[in-house]
Amino acid sequence: MKLETIANQPVIQTERLILRPLRRSDAAFLELFGADARVARMTRNIPHPQPPGGAEAFVERALAEERTEDVWALDGKPFGQGAVLGLISLEQMDREQSEVSYWVVPAFWNSGLATEALQALIDANPHSDKTMFASVFQDNPASERVLRNTGFQYLGDAETFSVARGTTVPTWTYLRRLG
Repeated sequence: MKLETIANQPVIQTERLILRPLRRSDAAFLELFGADARVARMTRNIPHPQPPGGAEAFVERALAEERTEDVWALDGKPFGQGAVLGLISLEQMDREQSEVSYWVVPAFWNSGLATEALQALIDANPHSDKTMFASVFQDNPASERVLRNTGFQYLGDAETFSVARGTTVPTWTYLRRLG
């Protein structure tokens, strides 16, 4: 038996979710949902199609002790839903700042789960950040609403490469100052 330990990553409970560190057993869910072009195309780094072993490699990076990004599963199982309804992550930057990223499985789009998860992460502030940043693709207004609904302020336009799209995509960049 091998026990998984996650250094310095809290479990955060919301009304409908448990935000918990990834488990190796989550790889199958990540492979399934990441294979959905609708999910992959709205992220920077999920390839489409996914290569064999890609989800397992992602989980291993998320579990690494020397990681710079904490990743939480949006686990709805304790509330009668699936064990992985999406992911939310905080990538550590310098000067007490982090960049947040998230995605939700299509069956739960427009359900408020992303807003609930992001607000819980802001409230918990596990990196003791003074500022959180986020970018969303300009053709994804639902993700942009999540940021506005959780108090993020528009910072400007930019662009970033999407692995699934194989091209650079225009983005909106937001920031949230924390207590």
